[in-house]
Formats: sequence, structure tokens, C-alpha cells
Amino acid sequence: MSDQSGLFSGAMPLAARMRPSNLEDLVGQAHLLKPGSPLQALATKAVPGEKSSTVSVVLWGPPGTGKTTLAQLVARLSGRRFVELSAITAGVKDVREVMERARADRDAYGVNTVLFLDEIHRFSKAQQDALLPGVENGWIVLIAATTENPSFSVISPLLSRSLVLTLTALDDTDVVTLLARAISAPQGLNQAITANPDILAQIALVSGGDARRALTILEAASTVAVGSGEKLPVALEEQHISAAMDRALVRYDKDGDQHYDVISAFIKSVRGSDADAAIHYLARMIEAGEDPRFIARRLIILAAEDIGLADPQALPLAVAGAEAVAMIGMPEGRIPLAEVTIYLAMAPKSNSAYNAINSALDDIRNGIFGEVPKPLRSSNHAGAKGAGAGVGYLYPHDDPKSVVPQRYLADKSLNRSYFAPKDIGAEKELVERWSRLRAIVRSFKK
Repeated sequence: MSDQSGLFSGAMPLAARMRPSNLEDLVGQAHLLKPGSPLQALATKAVPGEKSSTVSVVLWGPPGTGKTTLAQLVARLSGRRFVELSAITAGVKDVREVMERARADRDAYGVNTVLFLDEIHRFSKAQQDALLPGVENGWIVLIAATTENPSFSVISPLLSRSLVLTLTALDDTDVVTLLARAISAPQGLNQAITANPDILAQIALVSGGDARRALTILEAASTVAVGSGEKLPVALEEQHISAAMDRALVRYDKDGDQHYDVISAFIKSVRGSDADAAIHYLARMIEAGEDPRFIARRLIILAAEDIGLADPQALPLAVAGAEAVAMIGMPEGRIPLAEVTIYLAMAPKSNSAYNAINSALDDIRNGIFGEVPKPLRSSNHAGAKGAGAGVGYLYPHDDPKSVVPQRYLADKSLNRSYFAPKDIGAEKELVERWSRLRAIVRSFKK
């Protein structure tokens, strides 16, 4: 094979060269491309005498999921002119110029226009307002892309005139398919390198479902490999990827031992109150491309299981952290994850709620339960009152202390004890309080 180092100099980026030329070659987003779907209709060339679809769409999804590619395919396959604007650099004047040109092309030549507006969430209300006449009158088909929730970032009049389509991050299998295709394709790396499945899986993992990032890493690593002077094809290895990324490649398999070992170490570090170790393992998971939603869920469980009533603010904070990650995505999501991790590691620890529910469940499974005492039964169904349901119930709020001696358990469970508060953190208050309450409640006459 001849020298192919020219593949890596002066050409378009690999991610751009590997954009598919038809919808069938698009990897991922199958839920948006079913027969008869809005995108399929938009990408279909109009039959003479029939009107083509002119619906505008907002593509919402994380980076590298195919938003730009979809817009280009819709324009090319439907025979429309493609115009791209970036909300970072374009202003109202640019939008209006595109509108006027689109209107003139349609009226004079019968040529329709797709306007692809990247990062529409960066447009102000006035800038988004400028799009309305073109969308409303059908001068353009607007395909807007955003990584932020359109409900918060796109004005209502524009949303009401558009379909919001949600794109999802590519799974690792999809990314590996793209990488393998790029290695072999003539317009890609044209077999200048080889790569075993483990290497491709590692690139897919650190890309976090971002196809553009994965192809950029592959291109940079291939440049390093081919530049070594070895005879082509060169086998791509971990050191090439690490050199290209200027950082160590984290060995991590989301379905293997590393996944379970690292998350286990993370949980045990938080439980053990070592904030430094917890942040270390959090960083390893983030760098390896672990799903941040998985990490956030584990933090919620930690807050309830290992901190519990010793710090009642831990659980709401963990839930808020998970919501923040879902709202802002990565890489910014690393910050609330770190905040929650440090807070939970530093919080006082108690597993009393965890122990209480597990002990109670053990009793239920072992048959240690009886009939609900009659005063506690519902009297709101047929025949209940005749059976004595609700009779003799003492309403606690009628007592000045809002607690009364009363049987709440059947004899079989009466002397069972589940909740044992610890003398730590905010739970300290519950030790004496629960002792007093239990003594009053259990002082009823049998």
C-alpha cells in the first residue's frame, strides 16, 4: 500500500468526510426515520403536481448525534437549497437576508430553501422572532438544532409552528460501526490503519455517544500512528490514542469488571467519608464516558441508604443534582455531580432507615404480621362499620401533645422494633424523641 499520510493533512476533517449521503447510511436515530415520519417526508422529493412537506423542525439532542447531517440530507434528498447559519455569529440582518433570498428563489425559480440554524438556544427573542415570517409563510423549511431543552430556549410562537424531534446519544455499538466504516472507507482513512475491536470500543467509550468526537479522536490517533514511520497499514494502539488526546486512555468497560470495581470503590469512598477518594473515582468514571445518569442515581441511593436521617438535606440535594445533570448535560454536569459527591462524603452517616425497612420486610416475608387492629381499619366501605371497623380510634390531634396511647400493630408484631436511630448528626434528636413517643404509644391498655 502506498504512503497515505496525505489523508491527514489539508483535507476536510474526518467527521465531515464521513457524513452519509443517504438516510440508510445514517447510524442511530432510527426512531426518527421510520417510514412516514416527518423527517422521511421532508427528505422526499416532491412528485410533480404534488405539494411537498414544508414542516419546520427543532432537533434537540446532545452534540455529535447527527443534527447537521440530518439537515443536509433533508435538503439534498428533497432537492432544496441548503443554507446554514450559526446562532453564535449570525444576527437578525443575516436571517432577514436568507428570508428574502429564499422568497425570491421560490417565486422566481421554484427553488425551496432549508435553513439550518445551529445552536438556536443562543438566539435572543428578537432574533428568533425574525424567523417567524419565513416559517409561517413557507418561504423556508427551518431545521433548528439545540442541545438545550427547547421549552426553555425557543420562543413559544416558533415552537408552536415546529415539530420538536429528540435525538439520543449514540450507543457504543453505533459508534464502533462508524469508526470501522471510517477506517475502511476511501473517503475516510482508506485502510491506512488497523484497529482491533477493543481499541475501537475504548474510543467509543470516551466519546460519550458523540460521533463527531469519536471520529476526531480516531483521526488524531491515526495521525500519530502513521507519523511513526512504520509501514502501512499501522496498527492503532492505546499509546497513539493517549498521545492524540494528550491524556491517559482510561481502561474501562461499562459491562465488565472495571465498571463494577470503580463504582464500588466510589460508593465505598463516599460511605467511608473520604471526599478525595470519592472525587478520584468520580473523575475516572466521567473520563471513561460512564453515563452520568447512572452516577446520579447511585448518589441518590447513597444519600438515602448511608446518610439518611443523619442529614435529611442529603437526599433532596442528590435528587437536585440528578435533575441538574439531566437539564444541562455533560460536560457541565460534572460540577453538580462533584458537589453532591463531596457533600455526601462529608455528611454524617446513618443507615437506620435502610435497616428499618429491611428488618420490616424480613418479618413480613417470614409471616410475622397479623390482622390490622379494628380501630385502624377503614370504615368507608360496605359492611365495615358493622364489623367494628374504625370503632375506638383515638385521633392524635385531639391530644395536646398530638400523640396518644394506641395499638397500631397486631399482637404478633407488637413487640418488634425496626427503627433504631443513631446518636449522630441530625438523627441525634430522634434518639430521645423516638424513645418518648414509643413509650407513650405503647402504653395503651391491652
